Amino acid sequence: MLALVAGVGWAADATEIARGKELFGKIQPSCAVCHTLQAAGAEGQVGPVLDELKPNADRVLRALKAGIGVMPSYADKLSDKDMRALASFVAKASGAAP
Repeated sequence: MLALVAGVGWAADATEIARGKELFGKIQPSCAVCHTLQAAGAEGQVGPVLDELKPNADRVLRALKAGIGVMPSYADKLSDKDMRALASFVAKASGAAP
């Protein structure tokens, strides 16, 4: 099944969303350390609460590539494919508006 994720130029399938969820808690430093996202079981206290922010996938992808504030860039830690998977998961899980 393909899902059109808000604000992205690609269609995320269930495998990509599942990979993004896995990466959310697995990459180092883990997204879950800083961010709260109910769908990931994450209760971070440093970064924005993603359930409230509801970032679209493009916004997440930009943050992953370049970093933002105290968030580091993951450009040298994740492939483009993995960054897209993670961005798609966050957008879908947070309920980003189209």
